[in-house]
Amino acid sequence: MKQIIYIFLACWLLPAAAQPLGRDVASLLAYAKDHNQELAALRFDADAASQRVQPAGSLPDPVLRTELMDFTNQGNNRPASLLPGNVGATRYLLTQSVPWYGRRELQSNVARAQESGIRGQVAALWADLSSKIKSAYAMHYYLAGSIRLTREMADLTQRLEKLAQTRYANGQGTQQEVIRAQLERTDLQSTLIALANEQHHAHTQLNNLLSRPSDAPLADPETLRPLPSAAGLGTLDALVRANNPQLQIAASGVDEAKINLDLSYKNRYPGFTLGVAPTQSGNTVKSWDLMVEFNIPLQQESRRSQEREAQSRVAAATARQEVLLNGVLSALAESVSGLASAQRTENLIAMQMLPQAELSFQSALNGYANGKVDFATLLDAQRFILKARLQQIRAQYDAQLRLAEIDRLTGE
Repeated sequence: MKQIIYIFLACWLLPAAAQPLGRDVASLLAYAKDHNQELAALRFDADAASQRVQPAGSLPDPVLRTELMDFTNQGNNRPASLLPGNVGATRYLLTQSVPWYGRRELQSNVARAQESGIRGQVAALWADLSSKIKSAYAMHYYLAGSIRLTREMADLTQRLEKLAQTRYANGQGTQQEVIRAQLERTDLQSTLIALANEQHHAHTQLNNLLSRPSDAPLADPETLRPLPSAAGLGTLDALVRANNPQLQIAASGVDEAKINLDLSYKNRYPGFTLGVAPTQSGNTVKSWDLMVEFNIPLQQESRRSQEREAQSRVAAATARQEVLLNGVLSALAESVSGLASAQRTENLIAMQMLPQAELSFQSALNGYANGKVDFATLLDAQRFILKARLQQIRAQYDAQLRLAEIDRLTGE
């Protein structure tokens, strides 16, 4: 008795992380977000890009130059050492380069746009990965349901086989009916083998997406994600425009191109170098000099070419953004239509086809027991029930695929 209690307590206290994954999508997504190495690497890239923003807008380091002038003391004697106090004069020059007004801010904005683009890549990778996980889970659910239904039909066929054997033993049926039932059961067993093979492939694919060993255990799927209402589907266009990762990447590309265009205009103006130069004679600083240096932007034709190049890059980035937006909205409309179609199909099967199929089977079963219906009609009625139930699960699977694609497009 104590051993049973200990086992119960051990199972109750076992952490959730040790339990097999796979019961729902949420646990799979949480695991993938924490363990996927490709996603982690891209996050580090984004963090690295964020560290480039501040240096991009900073002033360059100042430069200090020391000049030993007349270190031979006008040729009269050689100094004992080259220390500043032992030479004729020592000049110190401290310079600082200063770009034209506004250039540093633009350089910081370019770095921010690049960081935003990498953040968009992180979001795009996660949207794609989570969509694949949701689709793989839906396939896992579909195959598990198909196996369960096929086994139920195999058990039902075995009962029908016993019924056919009883009727044959009593002289009410034929041996052909018994053989037909056996053939039907064998066919269902063959289907189970094929489904088990597909389930193994789905199991392997799901573990691969989770960055786990291919043979790592997965729990049987229990629930599917709820489908959105028609009202929720009507607001997706605005959600796509605001949250789609690919559109965010394209918008960052447009922003970067526009900022680079502004930077090219700043090249029309000179940059400056400011300096201060104290001169030491002996141990005393006796004079101070100030200096300013600037480049002369004479090569205006080359600068105009750079500006035209930047303008073309803005136009190209804007055009790509427009093409991408149209493609995303088109894919969204297709997925929404497919989701609505799958929902209608499932409702039709659940409300009409399945009740009709079950009623037909019960009628055929009673008729066969009374000798009014042949065995082939009974098997056809059984097949139709299996077909209807499999179609229902298939419609659920199709709806989940469409939902996963909608999530990917909306960045959810």
